[in-house]
Amino acid sequence: MNEPLAERVRPKTLDEYISQHHLVGEKGSLTHQIKKGIIPSLILWGPPGTGKTTLANIIAEESKRPFYVLSAINSGVKDIREVIDKAKQAGGLFTAKNPILFIDEIHRFSKSQQDSLLAAVEKGWVTLIGATTENPSFEVIPALLSRCQVYILNAFGKTDLENLIKRAMEKDSLLKSKIIDLKETEALLRISGGDGRKLLNVFELVVNSEESDTVVITDDLVLSKVQKNTVLYDKTGEQHYDIVSAFIKSIRGSDPNGAVYWLARMIEGGEDVKFIARRMLISASEDIGLANPTALVMANTTFQAVTTIGYPEARIVLSQCAIYLATSAKSNASYMAIGKAQQAVKQTGNLTVPLPLRNAPTKLMKDLGYGQEYKYAHDYQNNFVDAEFLPDELTGTTFYKPGNNAREKALSDFLKNRWKEKYDF
Repeated sequence: MNEPLAERVRPKTLDEYISQHHLVGEKGSLTHQIKKGIIPSLILWGPPGTGKTTLANIIAEESKRPFYVLSAINSGVKDIREVIDKAKQAGGLFTAKNPILFIDEIHRFSKSQQDSLLAAVEKGWVTLIGATTENPSFEVIPALLSRCQVYILNAFGKTDLENLIKRAMEKDSLLKSKIIDLKETEALLRISGGDGRKLLNVFELVVNSEESDTVVITDDLVLSKVQKNTVLYDKTGEQHYDIVSAFIKSIRGSDPNGAVYWLARMIEGGEDVKFIARRMLISASEDIGLANPTALVMANTTFQAVTTIGYPEARIVLSQCAIYLATSAKSNASYMAIGKAQQAVKQTGNLTVPLPLRNAPTKLMKDLGYGQEYKYAHDYQNNFVDAEFLPDELTGTTFYKPGNNAREKALSDFLKNRWKEKYDF
């Protein structure tokens, strides 16, 4: 039998499904909808091997609906239209049990391919379930995303992974034909990187590599069997997150050598250029910010450039940007400021906007005092007037504290000169 273990033991019901309790547990956000068969169009977002395809199959089975599958890797607009036509004939507008169209790796669809889904989803010809490992905010067009609910699947934890192995040993007839002693699991879990499919397939490889009917699983045995097959950089596994973390921390730590090395690891591993550029965009604001505002411009230009040219030339642009960011002055003041402000909002709720700051487009609003006593800054010397711009309950609160760098020291002097005691850093 050539079918891999992960496929042979794929869960068929919610009771067999392991993990993702926040979605399909007793109080999961999808549990009630699945049991009632009231399924909205949705996007399942999570790392590889976390059960997205399995969950889509279970949803279709539990709701007793026709189930159509497309893979974004090898499907075009023509394939999409053919499936939609079949779905319309199978149900569509005339039944609540409209067919489910499952699209694996939907983030790989082009804009025109995603556009071709809009009418079918909008008119209820199909219930769309898309699976993606990438952030749908970036990879799914807004018109389609607005018609779908997004549900996040998490990487499997240690207990979940161990339960996957035990379940496979109990359910799979080929594994049951052997005596397996699961003595150690650390190497298996580490190699899997939270990917259930990878875990089961590595486990099967180790078991099948032993000629004896009795197999004792140890960390040494696992490493001896799979270490030679471990890739330099697994863009779908644990190293994907570890290496990009090292990359960003090198930039934050002002080390261009570290930044370029970890960048090279990602490039050689075939990492998506947009993923790398997107991380540098975030770092430009989080780690550099107002210490060098041009860093954000540089990172944004880099994102646009690498999206246009792709590999292999994109590596040069990525390297230029990484070195620029690593050698820039650093400040997380903007990052800290918005964090403090959001925390204040959560703690204080919807505070009233002071009357002078309110918009007054109608006579009634003006009569109620909206906008009265507002002092127009440009009517005063140096285009500045001392006024309060926070709700009364937060008067005097400071969210932004300039960082210790040349540019923000100038900003600090500017604020102190304007606000005197209010900005006494």
